[in-house]
Amino acid sequence: MYLRHTTRRRDGKTHIYWRLVRSVRVGKRVRQETVATLGELDADGRASARELAESLGARREAPGLFDPPAIDERVQVRLKDIRLERTRQFGAPWLAWTLWRMLELDVLCARLLPEGREEVPWATMAAILVLARLCEPSSELAIAERWYRQTALDDLLGVAAGKVNDDRLYRAMDRLLPHKPALERHLKDRLGQLFAVTYDLLLYDVTSTYFEGEAERNPMARRGHSRDHRPDCKQVVIALVVTRQGIPLGYEVFDGNRVDVTTVKEVVDTMEARFGVADRVWVMDRGMTSEANLAWLRASGRRYLVGAGRQELRRFAPQLREAADWSQVRDGLDVKLCAGPEGLETFVLCRSEDRRKKEQSMHERFSARIVERLESLARRLEHARSAQDRGEVERQIGRLLGQNPRAAGAFEVRVLEAAVPSGLKLTWTERAQFREWAQLTHGAYVLRTNVKDWTPEDLWQTYVLLAEAEAAFRIQKTDLSIRPVWHQRADRVKAHILICFLGYVLWKTLEQWGRFAQLGTSPRTLLEQIGRLTSADVVLPTSQGKEITLRCIVRPDKEQADLLARLGVDVPARLRARHLPGM
Repeated sequence: MYLRHTTRRRDGKTHIYWRLVRSVRVGKRVRQETVATLGELDADGRASARELAESLGARREAPGLFDPPAIDERVQVRLKDIRLERTRQFGAPWLAWTLWRMLELDVLCARLLPEGREEVPWATMAAILVLARLCEPSSELAIAERWYRQTALDDLLGVAAGKVNDDRLYRAMDRLLPHKPALERHLKDRLGQLFAVTYDLLLYDVTSTYFEGEAERNPMARRGHSRDHRPDCKQVVIALVVTRQGIPLGYEVFDGNRVDVTTVKEVVDTMEARFGVADRVWVMDRGMTSEANLAWLRASGRRYLVGAGRQELRRFAPQLREAADWSQVRDGLDVKLCAGPEGLETFVLCRSEDRRKKEQSMHERFSARIVERLESLARRLEHARSAQDRGEVERQIGRLLGQNPRAAGAFEVRVLEAAVPSGLKLTWTERAQFREWAQLTHGAYVLRTNVKDWTPEDLWQTYVLLAEAEAAFRIQKTDLSIRPVWHQRADRVKAHILICFLGYVLWKTLEQWGRFAQLGTSPRTLLEQIGRLTSADVVLPTSQGKEITLRCIVRPDKEQADLLARLGVDVPARLRARHLPGM
């Protein structure tokens, strides 16, 4: 990444506008993609950024962390003996710690986990776990033996590296887990204050995360439908509720063989018991849809918008064929409202041109694959020199159709007796009715809702917000490494998921902060750029035989300085070189 500037003259003055860009290869060409528009970053811009940071709760560091103002004292330094020691990662841990305090999680954890006889406060150990999950996801052992020692957190938190060990981290997880409901309630209120988050619309989705090992001591570890494509591993199921902006509200953990549709009532009841009953709209995909669930939601006065199963398309075949009453939501996407039985629901027919092309291409590819392998099998039966087992041939056909489900219904395959050495011959025909139905329904899907006062466009645009829940799972699985799970005990597994959840909250907080500061929506970019900042000890040997140690922060380069200015925060020049017990 690098900075590019544009110079413009206006009213006789020269203005320089800066952009943070990166090079992206597209085919054989390389183009520049704007990551963030930084503007002029003049005095007014810096003042606005500072005001934004303060309004979001970014607190200034306590003075005790930094060296006092330098005294005008002159000493003679032996220049040839100056050296640099104790280089540490500063930027990313400092930014994560800023986010932790912005959410006032330091205050909450201090209240939930009051100090007792322990040597290091449990609230501080909990913060270390979550900060590590955001900055460099790793095991508790790796945090204690490597990551923490490589960061400047001992200066920021006042905890010596020797005091951070895996046993203390594990016990901090145990202490934090019982406070999950309190953490969720606090975050809901705090995020609402910072970013004016509304909770009128809740997106609900389910995923799974798998274990390495047998997890014999965890009764929740079961084999089930794996979203990670690891059916060989045991897993647990995670149900997540997020807002329309993708900000997490809460989650629940279920047994690994729990079916999605059976989680709805429990999750809805839990969220409403924790956050109160309100006139919300629940948005869920078709995996959570069942007539029993929808009847329960309607009977209890709750509103919903869900994806319907593909079989629902047959009910609306006449409406699909009609060219009238379709509304265009955007280029290549049309929707149509259809009344449900007894007027209790509204069905939304959706027809996407891009999706039609994709499904048609898949259908043709699967059809061509079936035909190619049927022809190969027919030739083999024709030229075989001995009798073939009919059952084995039929099983081969079954496997072939099962491997190509998109087009399997289009073929009627028969194995007949024939006067050839194999004793069998193969014939097949394509079902014209199936092909006609496939052509009609390619790119079509159905939504169903009991919301009465929304337009078709509102309903469709709301449903596609489910991508925010899917993005939450993707970030937790990739950037925050929620999988695979190595813990064996059920409570430790739940604590691990809680730490990942809190790490994701920090991620979304940084994303919202960057969006408010007009830096785009890429928290990873901000972490990587600011994460290049380091701290180090500059040791100055004097001619009197003493040494002066200055714990300094590397001066930000131009790109980093512009990002920090846009965020409205300042990196300290120096830290206080404290001698902590256990160092």
